Amino acid sequence: MNTNTGSTPPSFDERLRAARDRQGLESAAKPEDARNGEPGDWGASPLGVGLRLGLELATALFLAIAIGWGLDRVFHTRPLFLVLFIPLGGAAGVLNIWRIYRPRPDRRAD
Repeated sequence: MNTNTGSTPPSFDERLRAARDRQGLESAAKPEDARNGEPGDWGASPLGVGLRLGLELATALFLAIAIGWGLDRVFHTRPLFLVLFIPLGGAAGVLNIWRIYRPRPDRRAD
């Protein structure tokens, strides 16, 4: 079963590559649109990007509304803090989206 004729056993990478070849998974291991784990890479599916954008904005707005409502409840100033924090939450959501998906300068390999 061991095709290696030398005294050292095959490395893990060699065995993994051979197993992927046997299963026909080598082409699926490196899809063209795979992300490399860095934020801002546009290799993700459009659905994933849209969900991420919506979630960032909705989360910031939800937290701002919760904070505004809580402060209004504590200080008995019904709409004041809620009205103040809604635009701040929207701005925070847009800023989060911009930080994640802003254009990146080309990275040069030194």
